[in-house]
Order: sequence, then C-alpha cells, then structure tokens
Amino acid sequence: MPKIMTAEQKHQMMTETPINSLIMRMAIPSIISMLVTSLYNMADTFFIGQLNNVPATASIGIVFPLMNIIQAIGFFLGQGSGNTVSRLLGKKDMENAERTVATGFFGAIIMGLVFTTLGLAFIEPLMKVLGATETIMPYAIGYGKYIMIGSTFKLASIVLNVQMRFQGNAFFSMIGIATGAVLNIFLDPLFIHTFGMGVEGAAIATAISQCVSFLLLLGGTYKGGNIRLKLKAFTLKWSIVKPIVLGGMPSMCRQGLASVANICMNLAATTYGGVTPEAIDAAVAALGVVNRIMQFCASCIMGIGQGFQPVCGFNYGAKKYGRVRKGFMFTLEVMVVIMIVFSIVGITFPGQIVAIFNNDPTVIEFGTVTLRWQCLVFPLMSVVFNANMAMQTMGMAGRSTVLSMARQGVCFIPMILILPPIIGATGIQIAQACADAFAFAITVPMLLPVLKMLKQKDEEQNKLSA
Repeated sequence: MPKIMTAEQKHQMMTETPINSLIMRMAIPSIISMLVTSLYNMADTFFIGQLNNVPATASIGIVFPLMNIIQAIGFFLGQGSGNTVSRLLGKKDMENAERTVATGFFGAIIMGLVFTTLGLAFIEPLMKVLGATETIMPYAIGYGKYIMIGSTFKLASIVLNVQMRFQGNAFFSMIGIATGAVLNIFLDPLFIHTFGMGVEGAAIATAISQCVSFLLLLGGTYKGGNIRLKLKAFTLKWSIVKPIVLGGMPSMCRQGLASVANICMNLAATTYGGVTPEAIDAAVAALGVVNRIMQFCASCIMGIGQGFQPVCGFNYGAKKYGRVRKGFMFTLEVMVVIMIVFSIVGITFPGQIVAIFNNDPTVIEFGTVTLRWQCLVFPLMSVVFNANMAMQTMGMAGRSTVLSMARQGVCFIPMILILPPIIGATGIQIAQACADAFAFAITVPMLLPVLKMLKQKDEEQNKLSA
C-alpha cells in the first residue's frame, strides 16, 4: 500500500518526478481497473452466451446503450470535477478543491436516483427505443431493470473512481473498482447457472458488485490523503459548477453519443442485419459481442491515458508545460504500440475470439467481419483518445468536446445511417471503421496547434526562470 503523503509532498511528486516513470506509476492501477472492469462487463456476455440462447445474448447489446448513458452521467460529473480538482491542487487551492469534490459526488447521487425512478417507470417503451425485437424484449426488460436499480451506485462509483485518480491516488481507486469487478465474475455463474436465473441473474450480480465497489471507494476517500467528502461543501454556485460542466461536457458528449450510436447500430441491425428474425437477432448479438471486445482493447489505452491525466492536470496548473508535452508524447507512443498488437491479434483470429462469447455460426460469421474491420483502423484511436483526454484535462472544453463528439457522433452516426441502406449488412460491419478513420483525420489538425502552444509556453517559462 502506498504511503500517505501531504498535499505538498503530492504536489512535489506530481511536478518533479521523471515524467515517464510517473505516468506509468499512475497508469498501472488505472490499467488494471479498466481491464478488470472490462472483464466483468464481458462476463455477462460470456456466461449468458453459454445458455446457447441468441436472443438472451442480444439483450446485452440492447441494454448496452443504457449502460453508456449511466456512464455518460458518471463521467460528466467525475471527469468534470476530477480534472478541475487536479488543476486546483496544482495551484494549491484546497478550499475550492473540496467544494468541487463534494459537488461532483452528491450531484451523482441525486442524478442516479432520478435516473432509476424514470427508468423503471418507462422500462418497456425504453427497451423498444433501444431496438429490442419481440423475441429479445423479455430478456432486455429482465436485464435492464436490475441495471437501473444499481445505477445510483454505479454513478457514484464512477465519480469517486475518477476523483481519486485525479488526486493522484489511483491505487485506492483500483482496489474499489477491481474488487467489485472480480466479485461480479464469481457471482455471474452463480446467479445465471446455479440459481437458474438466466439474464436477470447476470444483472443482479452486476448490481451487487456495483454496490460493493461503491462502499469500498467511499471508504477509500478516507485513505491516501484524498479530499474528504463533506455535505456542507456541496454547492450550486456557478463558480464551482461551471468548470465541472465545461470539464465534463466532453465525456458527456463522448459517452452520450456512444449510446446514440449503439441504438442506431441496433436499429440498423434489425432492419438490414438479416432476412429472418433469427438472422436479425444474431446480428444484434454479434454487434454486442464485438462492442465488448473492442471496449476491452480500448480500456487498456484508456487506462494509460488516465495515468497521464492527473500528471497533465497538476503540471498544467503548475505551468510546467514542457512536462505536459513530454508526457503526452510518451503516452501516445505506448498507446500506439499496444493497439498495434491488439489489432494484429484481432485481424488474425477474429472468428475464434467471437466464438468465445457465442458459438452460434451466424453470430460468429457476422461478428468476424465486423471485428476484423474495426481492428484494421484501431491504432488510429490512440491519437484520438489521447488528444481528447489531454485537452479535457487542460480545460480546453471546446476542442475536447468537438473531439469527443467526432468518433461516435459526427463520424459514426452518418455512416450507420448512410451505408446500410446502400450496401446492406456490410454497411453495418464497416461503419465504425470508416468513422474511426474520419475521426483521426479531424483530430490531427486540432492537436498540432495545442502541441505547438505547449512548446511555446515552455520556452517562455524557461526564459522567465533563466
């Protein structure tokens, strides 16, 4: 367990430790958290896939956009408060840092309760909007209702997790998230198979695990020099709320548009994915499986980016622009190497990977083509993800919001609306790959001026200190 540091010691560590080793120290717990979280998200798909029930597997893909909405709200408040706190700590402004942490956390509790109430009240029409067919509907309702019951714990856990990371306490964040994730992996087969609860059992296991994660993360706020949660520090003053909103908007756009994109993909699959109800369900199931696989790959580079974010925030707040630029380039290099490895594996063994989660031949056939196309362009996402996360942490709300909207919104939604009517199921399978290529083309010209600005500011700081 890492030693407890004072605020001054933490500031010194974040602004003076060699940048590459510091980023990896911050990143390793985040990578573990992200990978384990991805594994427990994949666990539902895996264990439900063992039921040999295509509509049941497809229901996970139908509810997936709903889970994205929950994450969108959580990361909106978590990233918004977290990256603001990292800059405030860089400036040594503890009073506003405490207010920001409390406002982000208690805001998540309030929004979670509202989300749960509305979701349960309108669950059936909600599942229809998400793309459930008649055969998928009962499974989607059974899975979705328990996901919504656990949404308040999920929201609060995301906020606490992000806030801890941005305070430089990724270890305690990792413990809370990883414990819940591992618990879910053990509970899934127990509820699904042993208790015979099927899809509902998977959702109950997830809800229980999220509750455990929340309690551990809440306890972690009293460890490692984290800022304590105080209800009296909760405020709706615009001076505190504004940076949370601006800092969290890119995450809201990214996750929210991911939800819209998944809905559009599910609807496209129900229209163009096959000529029989069985083929349509198989297409929806295959897309859900591929989304989980790609989410697992993305979680690794996202973990590295999350390791860079607190380093970026502290140093940007402390006006150490050279360290920010150097840290960005190092993070990008590591991301690209990892994504190339994932892409090679995915392109070489797509069918075998999809078959791990569902052995239905139609699901495997549809998923193989989809996965191979996405892997072809996946290394490009290293640039998109890293640029987005860095700009968001530096408080560049406009640029980071545009980038967060690019991949799943500006680029993907037109692709999924245009391509399937023209080339049928193939259009669904290649839509994400085309969108990723366009998102990369948008990111590069937006990133280069920021890197140039950091270089110029670093040179100016060096002249002033000379």
